[in-house]
Amino acid sequence: MAERFDCIVVGAGPAGISCAFELAKGGASVLLLERGEYPGSKNVMGGVLYRKMMEDVIPGFYKEAPLERPIVEQRFMMMDKESAVTFGYKGMEWGQEPYNNFTVLRAKFDQWFASKAVEQGAILVNETVVTQCIVEEGRVVGVRTDRPDGDIYADVVVLADGVNSLLAKSLGFHKEYRPDEVALATMEVLKLDKKTIEERFNLEPNQGCTIELFGDATKGILGTGFLYTNKDTLSIGVGTLLSGLIKHKIKPYELLEYVKNHPMIRPYLHGSDQQEYLAHLIPEGGYKSMGRVVGNGVIVVGDAAQLVNAIHREGSNLAMTSGRIAAETILLAMEAEDFSEALLDRYRVKLMESFVGQDMKKYKDSTHHFDKFPQYFDQYIPMMNRAASQMFTVDGSSKWEKQKKIWKEVGTAREKIKIARDAYRAWRVMK
Repeated sequence: MAERFDCIVVGAGPAGISCAFELAKGGASVLLLERGEYPGSKNVMGGVLYRKMMEDVIPGFYKEAPLERPIVEQRFMMMDKESAVTFGYKGMEWGQEPYNNFTVLRAKFDQWFASKAVEQGAILVNETVVTQCIVEEGRVVGVRTDRPDGDIYADVVVLADGVNSLLAKSLGFHKEYRPDEVALATMEVLKLDKKTIEERFNLEPNQGCTIELFGDATKGILGTGFLYTNKDTLSIGVGTLLSGLIKHKIKPYELLEYVKNHPMIRPYLHGSDQQEYLAHLIPEGGYKSMGRVVGNGVIVVGDAAQLVNAIHREGSNLAMTSGRIAAETILLAMEAEDFSEALLDRYRVKLMESFVGQDMKKYKDSTHHFDKFPQYFDQYIPMMNRAASQMFTVDGSSKWEKQKKIWKEVGTAREKIKIARDAYRAWRVMK
């Protein structure tokens, strides 16, 4: 291993690998460090990968990457204890090239993605923990690892070491995140026969479905559950703010078991066997929780930069885009032989001008709002289910009578005004 590189990338997740791939393709010498046994061994996400952002890095990747199923249907369940109001979209255009998104298993996909970066010339070193950044005269000039003689130097260091990045924190780029700025996601991969999956989810071969779960899936705590179809497995999981778990004194694995045994979900999982259990922290603070992403000789990408769109459950696509933009900026810095914060700040500017920054700004108040007003999840979703039950139960009452009964059960005039006010507030933070 050479002692010095043009760039060191810390973390072989979607952001880090994208950055390493683009840099190596551009002729830079790149060292990609991963603390896990292999890329993907420590990485967790629900399991949806968006085509467009990945194709911006590797055109036509879906023809060779280890993908599970292209998604043709996205469903949403607004759940009460024994019911669910369900809606969604199913489009056959998503089942044809160039596709929209796919389910993936990170242990397989990340290894493949990292191998493509290595083919471009990046050097991948696994089972290596970066303990700190080496700073000289106010500039990051390398990293210190847990290996013997583990100091390695570079013109630029890219921090892709995940949520609550200890390296970025040690540089003063962000504070300790509060429990209401971080979510804990737990998930299981369940083995199930391919044909059974297709029958239960009304799918043709090589078609996939995702189901996002709201309301009782998290016992009214701000968060979501999910159920995704893979080739011959299902990914089932739930993610909630740490603050909610603490407040309600619920253990993450207990919440996952609750979702698995919910009467709306249990039939989908019947006969499956647990193959893998995973847990992972997710940045949920959004735009207002973002710290510095650029310094002299250093750039922060992906989860380490808090780049997650909690409302649309998007993270990997933001991560890959941030890694690509970081690489483009570093290649410009190499041409100029200038690795100062002033030049590297082009990364921040371009990131904020992209869909990443625009979506982060759009939903900047959403997480805080829905956490502050829990009635959206623990009151209004059950109310929606009761109204649907009333309206669709055929019992001899006229639909006029049913509408009057539903309207009466909404509450007093003051309670109706409160609901209208909450609906307006929700629209304001989502518009």
